Amino acid sequence: MKPPQAVKTACLLCAALLQAVNIGAQSVTKIAAGDDHSLFLKSDGSLWAMGYNDGQTMGVGSGQLGDGTYNNTNRPELIVSGNVTAVAGGFFHSLFVKSDGSLWAMGWEMDGQLGDGTMGSFPYYSTNRPVQIVASNVTAVAGGFYHSLFLKNDGSLWAMGGNEFGQLGDGTYNQANQPEQIVASNVTAIAAGQDHSLFLKSDGSLWAMGGNSEGELGDGTYNNTNQPEEIVASNVVAIAAENLHSLFLKNDGSLWAMGDNVSGQLGDGSTNNTDQPEQIVASNVIAIAAGGYHSVLLESGGSLWTMGDNVLGELGDGTYNNTNRPEKIVAGGVTAVAAGGSHTLFVKNDGSMWAMGANGEGQLGDGVHYSIFTPFDRWGTNRPEQIVVNPAYNQISSQLLRDGAMQLSFVGIAGTNYALDYSFSLSPANWLPLLTNTAGVGGVLVFTNTPDATANNFWRIRSLP
Repeated sequence: MKPPQAVKTACLLCAALLQAVNIGAQSVTKIAAGDDHSLFLKSDGSLWAMGYNDGQTMGVGSGQLGDGTYNNTNRPELIVSGNVTAVAGGFFHSLFVKSDGSLWAMGWEMDGQLGDGTMGSFPYYSTNRPVQIVASNVTAVAGGFYHSLFLKNDGSLWAMGGNEFGQLGDGTYNQANQPEQIVASNVTAIAAGQDHSLFLKSDGSLWAMGGNSEGELGDGTYNNTNQPEEIVASNVVAIAAENLHSLFLKNDGSLWAMGDNVSGQLGDGSTNNTDQPEQIVASNVIAIAAGGYHSVLLESGGSLWTMGDNVLGELGDGTYNNTNRPEKIVAGGVTAVAAGGSHTLFVKNDGSMWAMGANGEGQLGDGVHYSIFTPFDRWGTNRPEQIVVNPAYNQISSQLLRDGAMQLSFVGIAGTNYALDYSFSLSPANWLPLLTNTAGVGGVLVFTNTPDATANNFWRIRSLP
């Protein structure tokens, strides 16, 4: 079942323990989320992936995990063993940069978003192995639905892929299956949404191009544009885009948003779209991520906040209710955030990676298998769960006591709170909280309770964020 630190499941009637997953000793340093897949880098420069890898269209898979198959996976698997420095996930494709500045891509290529010059021809619409696209000088990447962006170390912006809405910004509406230069210099950051693109210049100005049906460009209209247009003149330091909305930060720590707001993803207290930037949070925001219909922000104290769609638990607040205001999910210690179509990833300052939301394709990487009888809206988790941890943890043992009680002993992190949950079944699991304790000196934690064959055949110990 759940592999992360302190997410262990004990079968109380048979006193058998399911094993957790340890994925090396290195900490997670960077994360990225596609629509239904997830990618992360570890401190040794290795690239890992999990989730959707099939994308069958006309009988052809997509291969965005880059593992040489078209099979989904619900566990993180190693894709590149080292030297990866940047990563991005698109809808059915993935991009990464190596330490030599080379750009690599895998997945769906029919619209030319891989930039390998082929644009695919049936039945070769995709590649399930990383392909080198650019040999050197690439520093950053972004993946949209069917287009891709990257930066070179001279500050130039390049684009390839679908261009129906002008998202490449080249002045046309024609696809490009090879990288083309859009801006010659001074670009410092990029973001790609469903059919639109954003970038920052070194003077702090925000620029946008592409689809604008919901006002996501923030230019005061709902008109598409196939050339970059300036939206904000200065002071912008970070950007995020997904589906049909956009987010940005200013250098005073304020958060601004524009575009689609049907699920409250802009966080302005309404569900009304806006075609101009509006301030959502006045200060202290340091990082942002835009999901399909939800948004994530990180404040300076390391607290994690979410807003928007929550039908699959992607907000991580323990409910499946949408919210149109930012709500605090984790009080502190978070250092990085990423958002996919309906799932959310974050990293804490101990190098652990956590996830919540949709998991029907294995994108959370927690090893869960879903039955066809599991309700669709429960194909995931609505609370953060730890996916990657230090292997020094995760030591668990059980002892059946003389009075019929079960004692579960766990070695975790001293001073960390852990919960004991129970479920009658694992197909599907319906975890209910039972007890919460704090690990003592050395991280030792002991739970004692009595198995009830009619109510709690399975227990798990879960760390609380």
